[in-house]
Amino acid sequence: MNNIITIIKKQLIDTLKNKTVLIQFVMFPLLGIIMTKAIKIEGMPENFFVNLFATMYIGMAPLTSVSAIISEEKEKNTLRVLLMADVSPIQYLLGIGSYVFSVCMLGGVVFCCLLNDVTNSQRALFLAVIAVGIITSIMLGAAIGVGSKNQMSATSVSVPVMMVFSFLPMLSMFNDKIEKVAKITYSEQIRILMSNLKDSGNYAENAVVIFINIVLFGIVFSVLYKKQGLA
Repeated sequence: MNNIITIIKKQLIDTLKNKTVLIQFVMFPLLGIIMTKAIKIEGMPENFFVNLFATMYIGMAPLTSVSAIISEEKEKNTLRVLLMADVSPIQYLLGIGSYVFSVCMLGGVVFCCLLNDVTNSQRALFLAVIAVGIITSIMLGAAIGVGSKNQMSATSVSVPVMMVFSFLPMLSMFNDKIEKVAKITYSEQIRILMSNLKDSGNYAENAVVIFINIVLFGIVFSVLYKKQGLA
């Protein structure tokens, strides 16, 4: 536990120095605040910009941050030093994952505060949905980071993957064909759940798709970890 806490503290210091990673956590919550407060269009769905930017935030920030952190430390041999200092790979991954999850949830709280005309239970559901989405993105980002030899190769993979999972939900709102494709992704299911907070419907289909995505990302991570590890 001490090792995990130390890693979290280390990442907090590194993030304050690394503006590229820091902006990932700030950009979409800030856009959500600006667009929600500044733009009012007649006939626009309730909480449109909140749901839009929260979905893009989930598909982008955790994924790119985790992949960048792991790949950068592999490239600079910082990770090798940590592993030699009695920090196990599991402790390292838990520390990174816990840190990114906590910071991303702060952004989730910002989006939650922007919601209009919802009950406290609906706000709690909104945060729970965001938490699941962040965890899923973290797993995918960790797989990319572990499977990449350096930060450049991680970026070349994470950017197109991030574009798919963050922009597909937005495009699906305007194109039926894209919507059919997007439904197999966790980010689209997250968007659907957040958009239907007031509907006390059956969420089984959404949960199944998200679970399948988690399992697939877990398998990819396991394969890449066994192949490359954290060395």
